Amino acid sequence: MGISSRSAVAIHALTMLARWREHTLTSGDIADSLDSNPVLVRRILGTLRDAGLVQSTEGRGGGWTLARAPRAITLYDAYAAVETGPVLAGHAHPPSAECEVGRNIQALLEAEFRAAEQALEHRLGRTTIAHLVRQVLAKERELGLQR
Repeated sequence: MGISSRSAVAIHALTMLARWREHTLTSGDIADSLDSNPVLVRRILGTLRDAGLVQSTEGRGGGWTLARAPRAITLYDAYAAVETGPVLAGHAHPPSAECEVGRNIQALLEAEFRAAEQALEHRLGRTTIAHLVRQVLAKERELGLQR
């Protein structure tokens, strides 16, 4: 299984919640920014809530907020909350033991794929949601559009 769009949606939602931290946002607010469906956003937010990254309040004026400071949430936190299984997977069926490549490839690929996963974890772990908010604001200033 590869990385789905869930990671991008989760990171987008977390960045919005951090950007407008003084407000509670609804799944509809976030869905509008994603040009997506609020039901999809609610599913992702529910998974992020289960991971302790966001919290929700019910009722009038309710919605979603961050459960931790933006500087304490990494992209890897978001990825790990919403993605299941490894990014890179081996053969669905064991290769032939009669072939020299088949006998050896699975163990070789497992080592390579694990190293790639560790590199992904390390890279995503270096960037926080606070860093993305700063980048968003810098891009808006460049464009002369910051509110």
